[in-house]
Amino acid sequence: MIPLRLAEIAAVVGGEVHGDGDVVVTGPAYVDSRSPVAEGLFVAIVGERVDGHAYAAGSHAVLGSRPTAAPTVVVEDPVVALGTLARFVVERTPATVLAMTGSQGKTGTKDYLASVLRRLAGEDRVVATEGNGNNEIGVPLTVLRAAADTEHLVVEMGSRGVGHIAYLCGIAPPRIAAALNVGTAHVGEFGGREQIALAKGEIVEALPSDGVAVLNADDPLVSAMAPRTTARVLTFGRAGDLRWEDMELDEGGRPRFTLTDGHTSHPVQLLQTGAHQVQNAAAAAAMAVAAGFPLADVAPALSLATAASRWRMEVHERADGMVVINDAYNANPDSVRAALEALVAIGRGRGRRTVAVLGQMMELGSEHESGHRAVGTDAVRLGVDVVVVVGAPAAPIAEAIRAQDATTVISAEGRDEALAWVRQNAGPEDVVLVKASRGAALEQVAEQLLGDRP
Repeated sequence: MIPLRLAEIAAVVGGEVHGDGDVVVTGPAYVDSRSPVAEGLFVAIVGERVDGHAYAAGSHAVLGSRPTAAPTVVVEDPVVALGTLARFVVERTPATVLAMTGSQGKTGTKDYLASVLRRLAGEDRVVATEGNGNNEIGVPLTVLRAAADTEHLVVEMGSRGVGHIAYLCGIAPPRIAAALNVGTAHVGEFGGREQIALAKGEIVEALPSDGVAVLNADDPLVSAMAPRTTARVLTFGRAGDLRWEDMELDEGGRPRFTLTDGHTSHPVQLLQTGAHQVQNAAAAAAMAVAAGFPLADVAPALSLATAASRWRMEVHERADGMVVINDAYNANPDSVRAALEALVAIGRGRGRRTVAVLGQMMELGSEHESGHRAVGTDAVRLGVDVVVVVGAPAAPIAEAIRAQDATTVISAEGRDEALAWVRQNAGPEDVVLVKASRGAALEQVAEQLLGDRP
C-alpha cells in the first residue's frame, strides 16, 4: 500500500481518528487478526459470529466502527470505508486494472493472467486477487496491496445480484474487463440466466472509451454485451478474434492446443487438468494481449503457468497408484460436467476405472432438481464407471443415473459413508474425482484419501 498517515486515511474515508493520527500505514489492509500484516491496517468488521474490534489490541492501526486500544479511524461502516480507501489508492498508482467476472472460470482465468503478467512484466509489478476474494471486502483488500510501482492489478469480481459488479468497479475501475460466461452458478439468487447476464455485463459498462472489453464469442449472452460498452471489443473462443485450434488432452487430462489471432499461431501445453482450462487460458491470453503483450510471448508464458488456488482440479497420485482429483471448492452443472470430462480423459489415458464422488450443488434455486439430474445424465453419457452421490440434496443425480441403468451408482448419507465406500472399494487402478459446492466440504474426503497414502 502507498504510505498514508492515519489522519490522511480518516480524511479520505470521512472518519475520526482515535489515538495517534501520525501513525503511518505502509502495509496492506487485512481482516483476519490471526494473520497480522506489519505496519498494515486492520479492518475490524462486526460479523454474525465474530466482532473484529475484540481482536484489535496490538494492531498497528485500525479501521473500525468504534474506538479500540490501537490507533483507530472510526467510521459508520468499515466495509464501505475500505472500498473508499481502495479507490483513493488505486487512483494514485500507475496500475492498470484488469477485471474479470463470470459464472465459472473466474479464479482459473485470474490465475493464468496473473502468472503470464508476472512472467512478462515482472513478479513485483503485478498484484492479483488471492484465493476467492472477489466481493466487497476482497476486492478492496486486493487493491490495497498495490504499491507505487504496481503496473497491473488483476481483480476477480463476483456478484450476488444486479448492482454488485457496478459497485466493485467503482472501487477498482477496470481498463480491461472480461465477461467469461453466463451459466447456472447462483441462478437461485439471481432468478434466471438473463438476470445473471444483466449483472455480469456491468463490468463492461464500467469501461472507459479507451478501454478493452474481452468477451466470450461462444456464449450468446456474453457476446450480446458488446453494445453495452463504448470500449473496444476483443473476443475469445472458438469463433473469437483470439481462438484455439487442434485441442487434445494428454494422458494426464492436460490440454494442448494452438492459439491464433488469425495472423500468427502459437502452441500451448497447459499444466492444469481439464478441457475447460482452454477457455480460461484463452480469456487470460486475450486480456494480456489487450494489455499490450504480443501473443508470441503470451502463449509460451501460458504453458509455464502453475495453479495458484486450492481445491480446483488438483491432481494427486498416491504411492500405490490411486489418482485423486480434488475439485471440491465449488460446483454448478457446467463445472461438474467439465470435471467429469477431465476425469474420463485421465481414466482413458491411463486405462483406469473412473469414480466420481459428487455432492450437492448449491444456489440453483428452481433449477436444483433439473441441474442435479443433468449431472447424472452427463455422468452416464461420458461413461463414468462409478458415481458416489453424497447427501440427500444431491439425490437427483443418483435418480437420473438409475433411470438410465448404465453406470454404477452408490448413495451415501454423508462424507464419512462416502469416504468409507471409496476406501473399501477403490484402489491403485482407479481415478477418483471429488466435486461439490463448498458448503458440502467434500475436500475433507479428498484430503483423507490422500492422507491414506501407503
